Amino acid sequence: MNSLAEPRKWERVFWPVLASIAFLALWHFCVIWSHTKVFPSPLAVEKGMLELARKGLLLRYIADSLRRVALGFGAAAVLGIPVGLTLGWYPAANQVVNPVLQMLRPISPLAWIPVAIVFFGVGDTTAVFLIFLSAFFPIVVACVSGVSNVPSVYRRAGRNFGLNPAQLLARVVFPAALPQIIIGLRIALGIAWLVVVAAEMIAVDSGLGYLVIDARNSGKRYDLVVAAMLLIGVIGLALDLCFRRLRNIRSVRWGFRNEW
Repeated sequence: MNSLAEPRKWERVFWPVLASIAFLALWHFCVIWSHTKVFPSPLAVEKGMLELARKGLLLRYIADSLRRVALGFGAAAVLGIPVGLTLGWYPAANQVVNPVLQMLRPISPLAWIPVAIVFFGVGDTTAVFLIFLSAFFPIVVACVSGVSNVPSVYRRAGRNFGLNPAQLLARVVFPAALPQIIIGLRIALGIAWLVVVAAEMIAVDSGLGYLVIDARNSGKRYDLVVAAMLLIGVIGLALDLCFRRLRNIRSVRWGFRNEW
């Protein structure tokens, strides 16, 4: 029997659900066993979520966080993909720009918070800018790497069919690099979702990140803090699963390994 065989459809649902139930049970009994008065139980967190829903805050905060991520990540993809493709297509340009990219890329987006507040003030624009920065560099690097790793035989074949450089890039190089570009987009989206939470703790007055810090500061509502943390994790998982579905597109399926 092949140990690397794909799990059955029912296993893909059963085992994650079982693991989630086991986690909730362990959490519940740890709270009872420790007699803690600070960390909430799963039932307390559920009541906190229902309270937020009754007040109309739950969906509003989720929507605000998703909107900021969509704006920042979308802008990073729209700008980063053409920049990455261009730098990958023209190695000489990449040699000029790459040192600057590699210098800026390791800087945490959170380190830009004071600068962003100076330029944009406290508000949505600052949060969107930080999300844009967090996603832009991974997207550019993934595009450059994807184009650079396209086998040269593909380019020669395209030239033999009479394709000009623009057609070669659009019809040969970009499709061949697309699997790696999608992986870069997936990584960038995960980073963007992390950054929006941190940005909302400082720069705005809504969203799941704001809920964490506001619930902590106003009344030490740790049930709401944990509720926000769980929502952040669940939504992050959902976003990642949506991106994983892209590997089933016929034009890019061949480029992914089964373990991705």
